[in-house]
Amino acid sequence: MTERLLIRPEAEADLAEAFAWYEARRDGLGHEFLLAVEARLAAIQRHPVSFPVVHRQIRRALIRRFPYGIFFIVEESTVIVLAVFHAKRDPQHWQTRADPNE
Repeated sequence: MTERLLIRPEAEADLAEAFAWYEARRDGLGHEFLLAVEARLAAIQRHPVSFPVVHRQIRRALIRRFPYGIFFIVEESTVIVLAVFHAKRDPQHWQTRADPNE
């Protein structure tokens, strides 16, 4: 089943930051990163509950080839992407994104 996908502005900013970092390292690497993200987002849309819950209702999908995870929640028929974070970053940064009041 294909779910509706909503990427929060904070997650968009995460993607832009990672893209810029990879592009600065090697021309075209940022685009390769985005292609890997797009492939993972497509898999999330097809089968969101196949990814493990890592905190409360937040699930994580690891991105192939890059040390990043896509953190998301599923609400009814919508996948909400909360963050796209490097695996070594402090998890408290993305954990608070699940509740905008925190």
